[in-house]
Amino acid sequence: MPELPDITIYIEALETRILGHKLERVQLVSPFLLRTATPPITAVEGKRVRELRRLGKRICVGLEDELWLVLHLMIAGRLHWKARARAGTSPAPTKFSKNHLATFQFDNGILSLTEAGTQRRASLHIVQGEDALRTIDRGGVELFRKAHGTSNQLNGGLGDFIDLESFARVLRSENHTLKRALTDPRLFSGIGNAYSDEILWHAQLSPVKLTQKLTDEEVLRLYESTREALVDWVERLRDEANGSFPEKVTAFRKEMATHGKYREACPRCGAKIQRIRYATNETNYCPNCQTGGKLLADRALSRLLREDWHRNAEELA
Repeated sequence: MPELPDITIYIEALETRILGHKLERVQLVSPFLLRTATPPITAVEGKRVRELRRLGKRICVGLEDELWLVLHLMIAGRLHWKARARAGTSPAPTKFSKNHLATFQFDNGILSLTEAGTQRRASLHIVQGEDALRTIDRGGVELFRKAHGTSNQLNGGLGDFIDLESFARVLRSENHTLKRALTDPRLFSGIGNAYSDEILWHAQLSPVKLTQKLTDEEVLRLYESTREALVDWVERLRDEANGSFPEKVTAFRKEMATHGKYREACPRCGAKIQRIRYATNETNYCPNCQTGGKLLADRALSRLLREDWHRNAEELA
């Protein structure tokens, strides 16, 4: 699922392409995509883009008359851009795949939405006004805030990072595991499965440690690692895109330390990365760097193997 770094790069790419341009037509291929009935989809046609904004893991396109297109890509949704060859011409013909969900035709090109697989989880909301936009917000604190009237070059252009006191207060507001707390959209905005693994590896903290049992020093490490990991990945993805529209958005990247690296060597200590799998998610961690050599039990395997379940990293060597 595209998270804060990925959504940031999407928005930067869209700002250079559709900001100030007119949305001429919206075509929906999937009837399951649109999740609102009013305003009607025709209300946004003919309106110019005034603003782009991230809301959690959503992309918000602000149009004239306080209208908003709000896209949530979920796990497999991706955006694609096809520019017009020159002003006044139509975009080059595009052959749409079976995964195609919608096209947004602007006066300078076409933005299309696809979703891999058979499950249709991506969503589009059309709302009017800031109050309506806030009803979609899950309420998590924004980790970066751009101040009006400043250059906003801090933290790779993301703006000011939340202060330590506020971060700690939100983190300890409920007693969850660190993995759960970081990925809970009611607590923190924009962090998901992939980058939470990277943050916890960077902080050298166990994903199952309870938030209310953290020491002040551990909270500080997590605070600094959250900022550093997210800024680092925004800069990496920005360099990768290099001005082009991002077409390689994925949760699994070869440069990642732990996420998707099961049984590969930890780049810090060389131990084999381990994982816990549950439903469609997984947690990846280094047993040497993060859990003191202890393997975290996978529920399904623990029930199956019982006493044969490995208790530490050495048993896997």
